[in-house]
Amino acid sequence: MRNRINQFSPDADMSYYRRIQILRERKLEDTKDKASYWSFADGDDYGAITPPEDYKFEPIPNHENGSFYGYEGWSRNFYKLMSEHPIHIDPCDAFANRWMNCLSWIRHENGINQFNPDYSYDHLRPEQEKYGIVSGIGSDAHFGGDYFIGLSLGWGGLLEKLEHYRKINPEHNEFYDAEVLTIKGIQVWMERTVREIEKAIEIETHPVLRENLEQMRECNEYLINGAPRTLREACQWICWFNMASREYNRDGAGCQLDEILRPYYERDLEAGIITPDEAKYYIACLLLNDPHYYQLGGLSPDGKDMVSYFSYMILEAADWLDSSCNITVRVHDGMDMDFLRKAVYYLFKNKNGWPRFSGDKALSEGFMKKGYPASLARQRVAVGCHWMSLPGLEYTLNDCVKINCAKVFRLSLDEMMAGEGEKSTKALFEIYRKHMRRAVEVTAEGIRFHLKYQVYNEPELMLNLISHGPVEKGLDIVDGGAMYYNMCIDGTGIATVADSFAALEQRIEKEKRLTWEEMYEVLSSNFQGMDGEYIRRMLASSERYGGGNTLADRWAVRINEHFTEDVNSMDGDGVKFIPGWFSWSNTITLGKAVKATPNGRRDYEPINHGANPHPGFRKDGALTAMSNTICSVQPGYGNTAPIQLELDPGMARDEEGIQKVCDYILTIFDQGATLLNINIINADEILAANENPDLYPDLVVRVTGFTAYFCLLTPEFRQLVVDRIIKAS
Repeated sequence: MRNRINQFSPDADMSYYRRIQILRERKLEDTKDKASYWSFADGDDYGAITPPEDYKFEPIPNHENGSFYGYEGWSRNFYKLMSEHPIHIDPCDAFANRWMNCLSWIRHENGINQFNPDYSYDHLRPEQEKYGIVSGIGSDAHFGGDYFIGLSLGWGGLLEKLEHYRKINPEHNEFYDAEVLTIKGIQVWMERTVREIEKAIEIETHPVLRENLEQMRECNEYLINGAPRTLREACQWICWFNMASREYNRDGAGCQLDEILRPYYERDLEAGIITPDEAKYYIACLLLNDPHYYQLGGLSPDGKDMVSYFSYMILEAADWLDSSCNITVRVHDGMDMDFLRKAVYYLFKNKNGWPRFSGDKALSEGFMKKGYPASLARQRVAVGCHWMSLPGLEYTLNDCVKINCAKVFRLSLDEMMAGEGEKSTKALFEIYRKHMRRAVEVTAEGIRFHLKYQVYNEPELMLNLISHGPVEKGLDIVDGGAMYYNMCIDGTGIATVADSFAALEQRIEKEKRLTWEEMYEVLSSNFQGMDGEYIRRMLASSERYGGGNTLADRWAVRINEHFTEDVNSMDGDGVKFIPGWFSWSNTITLGKAVKATPNGRRDYEPINHGANPHPGFRKDGALTAMSNTICSVQPGYGNTAPIQLELDPGMARDEEGIQKVCDYILTIFDQGATLLNINIINADEILAANENPDLYPDLVVRVTGFTAYFCLLTPEFRQLVVDRIIKAS
């Protein structure tokens, strides 16, 4: 951690824009520092910085295994973490401090990051392993809070709210004690930070930076108890919540940022205490502090377009920063088309993978099919890798629960080939359907176990504070505190499975170029032997998923329909289950659990990414065909099956090109797409960066639902991204 005080001569340019450029350069230095920390590998940028070399946090165990659990364990350790956490002050930054550690990581580093052993789910493990289920049991923070709650009350107001409801629910004192200790820990961190700002003021020689530090001190001293009154205070409060929540359990869900901050800016503007450039400086510093998932635009509950001049201002601020970012633009009929064009312009200008785009039509109409009104569905904003959330209203496990459909397929194929019955794709699909149904049932059982026992493992002490219900009831959000329970179950490997069914149908049943026995023998040997590679290529060149009305495309529709039906049938006892197709960064690890498949994939190679085809699905790339395929396999109940695109920078070099990309976005969302992630990257550059990642510290790629600095990806994960990009180009 570098000392960044008193580095400039008193006459150096310290305009708002210049300060952002300095902060960006320093962020690249921080990124290089993080390359040696496993915690930051293959993940989001997070906005964290590395702690001092002499800093080490020692947790307080409350279990014989050396770990900590429940209200008492998490609140005591969080308070201790806040009391000891290093302080970071940069006079060029509008906001104080950065986060550096995380209780979840600390448990992992100590080898004790396991579910509370007093509540065993060993009875579920055999079938979870059998079907390659990522159960989500013990997962945290994958839902969104309502920032309006915290901003309207401040830390002091939240403490008063806790004491008010403690009197109403005295039987839940353990809950209230833990929440109070959580807030007091944050206040201690803030108080310690204010003292460090005062020290920085004493030695800062640049008049503009000294004045910035004075304002920083005043802002943070007030926010220890007070609710934000200005744009600067609102942004700093959000920074504090984000940093503390990251320190707690890596929460990264943001909010509808334009509507959250716009009223503060308008009041400041009316009072004559802010300029547009000053506001952009604050927003850029907020995005620098942590690239949480923020949404811009979309529809209000009553159906009005929420794009405003302030939405543009946020895009302009992100452009100033020109860094890793997780902004989503919500696209709908009747939206401000100039705003969409501006968003696409910045996507190609900066080539950092932002913004991405979500489709209001399919997301809202799908969520309504679960029994919710349109006014509520419009409030479910994009605040995660591939997922939506009702801010502060629902508990989910978005992106934490996955079924390895490729493993289910291979299990089904092995069963059919070992049996005496008919060998056909029809028979195979019936076996696959049986096992997939059971895999969904086992997954739902795991989710219900999580809902029953997670409070004794890891309560959501941070997000409880900005949710509707937990404080009022004295119940953790996972333990009955939420208004709605909409639990995500993602399928993975749809292309792997669809391509495999199609290859079997085409090469064995239609063309009769192979027998079932010949196929299975070469598959079991991982395509070894005299004809192994020839047969592998024959299978791999069958009609592929993403090719456009191919055999595999039709199989994918069938697979999706049955998967969606199975997931929806799990609803009951106040819990609803919502299907999606998404693999996140599990693409590699899920593939390592699956032997060779009839689509030509070898033993333990990655499955396909999300809802995308395997790379090389068509020689011409076939953007339209691929998009149509992914649109056809949307589960349709409010979660997503994202489209991931890799585009050349020259595609939108002028206004006509930008308009073509806008037209494409509007078309796919009209056809039912839910989420679009785009990389703008040069193939030669990504190859060079893969060879020498340290020479490209500012190269940002959209890995999946998140953007990341390429140099922070492990070699295996870099290669996965490279293969996807190169084959697409």
